[in-house]
Amino acid sequence: MMTLRHFEIFRAVAETGNFTRAAERLYITQSAVSHAIRELEEKAGTALFDRLSKSVQLTKSGRLLLEEIVPILSSCEALDARIHCLEQRAPLHIVSSITIAAFWLPAILNAFQQDWPGIPVNVDVVSTANAIEILRNGKADIALVEGAAPQGPFICTPFAHYPLYIVCAPDYPLARRELTLQEFCSEKLLLREKGSAIRDTLDSVLYLSGHTAQPAWTSVNSLVLIEAAKAGFGITILPDVLVHEPLSQGKLISLSVQDLSLKNELIAVRHRDKYLTTPMKTLLNHIESTMSPGH
Repeated sequence: MMTLRHFEIFRAVAETGNFTRAAERLYITQSAVSHAIRELEEKAGTALFDRLSKSVQLTKSGRLLLEEIVPILSSCEALDARIHCLEQRAPLHIVSSITIAAFWLPAILNAFQQDWPGIPVNVDVVSTANAIEILRNGKADIALVEGAAPQGPFICTPFAHYPLYIVCAPDYPLARRELTLQEFCSEKLLLREKGSAIRDTLDSVLYLSGHTAQPAWTSVNSLVLIEAAKAGFGITILPDVLVHEPLSQGKLISLSVQDLSLKNELIAVRHRDKYLTTPMKTLLNHIESTMSPGH
């Protein structure tokens, strides 16, 4: 079987016109050169060099072979020059929840790309459940999710958190007094869908208190819930970063509910069996040094 080494030796002999000089160029013995050329000629079934008195010259078949192997060797040499910096060019794939992608990820990636400006970064913004499934299947390098740490073959690193605010319109009935959990659950609730980190956090706290939420509205879009709450259709629970502006504008007010204090952890999750590259280590360092927006 012919190898790249056979082709390197063949090219060296063709360029030097001499077995001895080819051997010196490649730091091998002349017998090794002669052996390799003989094997090539046996494989080709023809002479590749004319042996002259003081030199060798390519035969016509030899010239044809040289034309074939020069591009191959050039490609291999170019790859050899690049192989030591593959990590600097390999793209990273991040899956992220919507809230993290909107309020935390841009600053993280700006810092990362100052350190690794040549690395492409692909981001998919999906639900927490989908992010973990993508990571579990080995189709992402890291997942940035909210809520409880997922179970499975993962390494989880909390890096920030946000409080969940219970908000309603200023003119919503009962808006000016503290509610009990029972009263809260009896109100018109505008909630995120089951399976979202926000909804899971609320349902978990209510379950432990012996209560359940029966929402009047359910949406995968937090902006829809904010607008519905501003219009007076009910009470919603959302991250502080999403309701800060309407609260400061007086379009929403914060509602107090006894024994209902909610927050969500932000977690960087990676598969424990996935190789951790140097750029990934840098990304994790930037994630771990992240603070909550506005804090």
